[in-house]
Amino acid sequence: MARCLLAFGLVILVLAVSASRVHAMSCSEAVTTLMPCVPFVVGSDPRPTASCCLGVKTVNDQATTKEDRRALCECLKKAGPALGAKPEKAKQLPGLCGIKVPVPIDPNIDCNKIDL
Repeated sequence: MARCLLAFGLVILVLAVSASRVHAMSCSEAVTTLMPCVPFVVGSDPRPTASCCLGVKTVNDQATTKEDRRALCECLKKAGPALGAKPEKAKQLPGLCGIKVPVPIDPNIDCNKIDL
C-alpha cells in the first residue's frame, strides 16, 4: 500500500512538472487511467489486472491521430520512470492484455518520429 501511495505521489509530481497535453485526453487523465497497471509494471504483480488492461485499451483508443500518439508517448516517457516502471514489464502490457498498439513501448523512442 505504501508503494502505491508513493507511486501516486510521483505521478502527481510528474504531472505538475509536465504540462503535456494528449489531444484526446490530458496527460494526467492518461496516467490516471493507467494507474491500475502500476503494480504490474513495477514488478509487484505477476500479471496485469482486468482494470489495467481496460485502461490500456481506453488510452490506446483515445490516441487516434499522429499528434495524439506523439503527445501520449512524451507523457508516458516521463511518467514511467517516475513511477519506477520497469521497461521490460511495460513492453509486455499490450500482449498480455491482447491489445495491439501502433507505437513500440520503448523508453528510448523518439516520440517526434512517430508517423502512424
